[in-house]
Amino acid sequence: MPTQSPALRVVVIGGGIFGVSSALQLARRGADVTLVTEGSFAAGASGRSLSWLNSSRRRSLPYHHLRMAGIDRYRTLAARHPGLPWLRFDGGLTWDAEDGTNEIAAAYAYERSLGYDSTWLQADEIAAATPGVDPRTVTSPGAIFNPGEGWVDLPSLIRHLLPAFEAHGGHMVAEAGPARVETANGRVTGVVAAEAGRFEADAVLVAAGPATPKLVAGNGITIPDATPVSLLLETEPVETQLRAVLNTPRVAMRPTPRGTLVLDSAWSEEEVVTRPDGSHEVRQSTLDGLLAEASKVLAGNPALRLARYGVGPKPIPLDGEPVFGAVAGIAGYHVAFSHSGATLGLIAGELLAEEIVTGAPHPMLAPFRAARFG
Repeated sequence: MPTQSPALRVVVIGGGIFGVSSALQLARRGADVTLVTEGSFAAGASGRSLSWLNSSRRRSLPYHHLRMAGIDRYRTLAARHPGLPWLRFDGGLTWDAEDGTNEIAAAYAYERSLGYDSTWLQADEIAAATPGVDPRTVTSPGAIFNPGEGWVDLPSLIRHLLPAFEAHGGHMVAEAGPARVETANGRVTGVVAAEAGRFEADAVLVAAGPATPKLVAGNGITIPDATPVSLLLETEPVETQLRAVLNTPRVAMRPTPRGTLVLDSAWSEEEVVTRPDGSHEVRQSTLDGLLAEASKVLAGNPALRLARYGVGPKPIPLDGEPVFGAVAGIAGYHVAFSHSGATLGLIAGELLAEEIVTGAPHPMLAPFRAARFG
């Protein structure tokens, strides 16, 4: 009587979108998967992300193609589950500052050259394309509207994926504390979590968000890191017609399923003070200033009141490109580290799981190996 080979034992480290998505895809492919997270699920960068689904502006062609595949998977999800309140495709609107850094004309030409759906609008044309914007704040070169873009609420998506992971036999271990990967004779052997003990593994995926470079460095793997501090504000519920994601010189924002808005910006993140112990201080003037900037770009300039904010590191590799896939020199060791967690969340999980289970490198991930850093 033929015997069945034992299932591949995989430990995934990280409770954000990359970890949860990959764990589900691995379980669907028959792996014996343990998903280990230091704290609770979606408690890190995935819980404070603007989560704009896009491939606008300029980046490498392989990265653009990967992002477009990522958007495709969200459209598939939306088709299978119509009416999800936390996944919307109402477009994205962006404009630049009124100075020499304005690249709207060049960005529009580049996007059109790729076949990326883009419309160049002047201020008085915006209301007909997407509502809720005060046209007086749009700079003279105008704005780009990308009707195929959208947004996802990542904590809601993670809550959607976890029951399916369990239904496929996956094991979840939350509040496990910091983890490390054990290796022997050139391959992974397991994961040790400070509060949860040791887990045997034939393969490991490190998807620990901003903690990833330091974690993999413990195994001699180098990922140059440009991780900054992120600051995401959520307002109290507000009456607005805004549906699109806005990316403007002083504020980026989108609606939420709760009738609120979430906001971030580069300047407000730069004002966050990081204390010597690694904690963060956010000034009231920064919070008030970001709310004021958001009010300026909304039609009717509604008063916005702060409900909550999240602050912490935002994962970005030094060269801005994702780091995905198998690590050279340590069999069974895989990594996922990228800024664009929302756009790539579903496709990255799918491609990583396929690589881990089959052992065959996926060509779409070839440009994004950690080996490019030497």
